[in-house]
Amino acid sequence: MAKALRSTRVLTPQGIAPAVVMVEAGRIAELREWAEPPSEAKLFDFGDHLVLPGLVETHVHINDPGRSDWEGFETATQAAAAGGVTTLVDMPLNCVPETINVDALEAKRAAALGKAWVDWAAWGGIVRGNAESLLPLKEAGVAGFKCFLIHSGIDGFTSVDEADLRAALETLRGSGLPLLVHAEVPGPVNAKTNALNANSADWNNYFTFLASRPPLAEVQAVEMLMRLARDFDTPIHIAHLSAMQALPLLASAREYKLPITVETCVHYLWFAAEEIPDGAMEYKCAPPIRNAANREALWKALDEGLIDMVTTDHSPCPLAMKRHEEGRWDRAWGGIASLGLALPVMWTAISDRGLSPERLGEWMASKPARMAGLQDRKGALVAGADADFVIFDTDDKWTVTPADLHFRHRLSPYLGAQLRGRVRETWLRGHPIFRAGQFIGGAQGKEQVRQ
Repeated sequence: MAKALRSTRVLTPQGIAPAVVMVEAGRIAELREWAEPPSEAKLFDFGDHLVLPGLVETHVHINDPGRSDWEGFETATQAAAAGGVTTLVDMPLNCVPETINVDALEAKRAAALGKAWVDWAAWGGIVRGNAESLLPLKEAGVAGFKCFLIHSGIDGFTSVDEADLRAALETLRGSGLPLLVHAEVPGPVNAKTNALNANSADWNNYFTFLASRPPLAEVQAVEMLMRLARDFDTPIHIAHLSAMQALPLLASAREYKLPITVETCVHYLWFAAEEIPDGAMEYKCAPPIRNAANREALWKALDEGLIDMVTTDHSPCPLAMKRHEEGRWDRAWGGIASLGLALPVMWTAISDRGLSPERLGEWMASKPARMAGLQDRKGALVAGADADFVIFDTDDKWTVTPADLHFRHRLSPYLGAQLRGRVRETWLRGHPIFRAGQFIGGAQGKEQVRQ
């Protein structure tokens, strides 16, 4: 039976407007102006709730197979569904084996069977010495490739330098697949860390950790990536930009029409270094959360289009790895757990700043889908796309508690945050999978293979 979703506020390609979304066989058949749907269609009337396309989250660490005690497909995808995310793209590290060859990709596919509540895709990894695996991974359907310019924290996912990347990009030349980069080079980080240790710096203090990851590491990384984008004419995506000092370089990259896209993360837009207590290891991430002035510069760049999209970089771990009892920022595992919270956090933030709500669809759905090669079926409410929806109550005011966290380990710096807006329902390919705080219908997520 055909279905009709109706609301006075639907995010159409022309903006938010009263509309009816017609659904047939799991896809959007058409968008109609506000009217009575056909009598043969089953009507779902959402009143004044905002209907958005299902969000596409391109920066998440599911950690499966091999480290499902850190997260896993079931808990990660349930957390995603609770937050209106209908497609995840999984990073290639933190799982065992790392997704650096086709055998590892097949192991990930096996781990996902029967456990994914939302659709998913995989990034392949570029590490030292795996150039011969890149084209087979491309043929196997990965969405693109991720690399680290600095130690990733995982010994099996080695960092690469400019020479390594030139060899890899020569192999991938003409493929059109994006190269995603953790854009910090090691030189400035190592030099600053050594200087802090030589001066017996207090690693219990957050500002010591902040000083150990200077903006210069990101600036030098962006400079290198601009050279690569120019020389290879290949799409390069800068992951989790945190430093405002890199923004002038990115502005010049746009001026010269280099194929570079940029993301920042929800935590860089919400938190500020001045607000982080010593010993609060749930805030540790790399690059680090910088000061309030830096946060406002990122917001300005996002609003002006210099930053393309917003992700979570959801990177959880067992609670013991945060080492709260020691309180040392240099010894705790880095990574912020936030999957499922991004939409209400961003809604609260844009409401406070008076920004247009239509931008959320761009930053968190359509542009991530395009970067991952999923734009024909994900990220927008258009005819032919998968019928993935978020039903969002923009007026609900609530405080984040552990019960609101659906990922495996319920530790997050967002605990206690006072938010505006809550996901009421999430639909995947024409069927509700989350409604009124409950998961329904079973794990029906499918892998999205890049063609």
